[in-house]
Amino acid sequence: MTGTMNDGRAAGPDLVGIGIGPANLGLSALIDPQPALTARFFERRSRFAWHDGAMLPTAALQVPPLKDLVTLVDPTSRFSFLNFLAEQGRLYRHLIASRSGTPREEFEQYYRWAADLMPQLTFGTEITEVRTDGEELTVHDATGGVTRTRNLVLGSGRRPHVPRCVTARGARVLHAAEVMHRCPDTLGRRVAVIGGGQSGAEIVHWLLGDKDLLPSSLVWSTRRDGFLPLDDSAFSNEWYFPGYVRHFTRLSAARRAALLRTQRMTSDGVSADLLDAIHAQLYRLDALRPGHCAYRLSPGQELLAVDGGADGAPIDVVTRDIDTDSVHREHVDVVILATGYRNSSPAYLEPLRELIPLDEDGAFHVREDYSIEFDGPPGCRIFVQGAAGHTHGVADANLSLMAWRNAVIANAVAGRSLYRTDRDSGTVTWSPAAAPHTTTPHTTTSHTVTPQESTARV
Repeated sequence: MTGTMNDGRAAGPDLVGIGIGPANLGLSALIDPQPALTARFFERRSRFAWHDGAMLPTAALQVPPLKDLVTLVDPTSRFSFLNFLAEQGRLYRHLIASRSGTPREEFEQYYRWAADLMPQLTFGTEITEVRTDGEELTVHDATGGVTRTRNLVLGSGRRPHVPRCVTARGARVLHAAEVMHRCPDTLGRRVAVIGGGQSGAEIVHWLLGDKDLLPSSLVWSTRRDGFLPLDDSAFSNEWYFPGYVRHFTRLSAARRAALLRTQRMTSDGVSADLLDAIHAQLYRLDALRPGHCAYRLSPGQELLAVDGGADGAPIDVVTRDIDTDSVHREHVDVVILATGYRNSSPAYLEPLRELIPLDEDGAFHVREDYSIEFDGPPGCRIFVQGAAGHTHGVADANLSLMAWRNAVIANAVAGRSLYRTDRDSGTVTWSPAAAPHTTTPHTTTSHTVTPQESTARV
């Protein structure tokens, strides 16, 4: 869809993506073989990077590697992880090595390989603002360039979350996203890790497993009731199926919020193997190297403050024990905040702010096809990547349905079905259906479900 506008201007691409993380990289991979669609993607960084500040040497994927850029919607694509392994001559060795997990660093390597194959990606260009000229969206970059389009895809990613109670910042108080960039001096020092999710566990495992990093004391605290494992069970995984997303989007906002709370450990829990490894590390410390590293693992701790630390002084970590309502103050040398990430509306959207409604929590109103409510020119749409958890479910910020979501977006932009997005099957029936799940066709008689039947089925 190229050519000229009625006023003689060159027509812009059908789609512009801002931010090149895994999500928009995957969208680019699905659009690449489609001759009827044109796209450009912009990224301010000079090359592709995927949480590189948190890329610990031992970090592994929490999802199967088939949940790559394309495989679940286009398994024949040249951009698949399997093709990457074949191109690198690693297929046979990976089959054996991957039994203990696929390294996240290898997946970042795969993403970079794919990015190098796509000419529609532009790195080293920061988008400063997005406006509308009454007919199209105009995307302005820091070099003064302007790209016009009718479809914008926001892929700027989530930002590291630092709690407001953290007033001490610097080389000794850092977020988990910065660890590999800032390399804090932890050897023989007092270290606190705040946060009981996967990133907190990976940092603790890393500190305990490297003799050049081993602290003299380590406090690992979390607000959670314990150091909770990832729920990777079979039926819970069906919350990461397309059919469940379609069901979830049709529920009330209150019901969706309640479900997200109950489903949290399917995405925010710690891999069971990693928990076992940390437990074994602590046993070895106690049994074989007593006195080398004092440690305290403290669940049920609400963070109240992180302050002090000026001129090399100790940093104070203040927590409240949720069980006893008692307050504790810890003096440490280094604090690592494994406190997760949050979505936020990008600054470059400020010129459109009055045209984009937000809910009371500052979240977009997201439609089923991942476009947001937008009072802009007719035919212009803005799509979001990873900012629809409140409307589309727990899988939204995860790699699991990334390829499927991108197929939905690509189909919406094209106005036709480039990829099948309804060809999934599940074991669980999430909404009333004409018949139970079966492998043979048969007929059923529908009837109205009584309150008694509804209660019994629950």
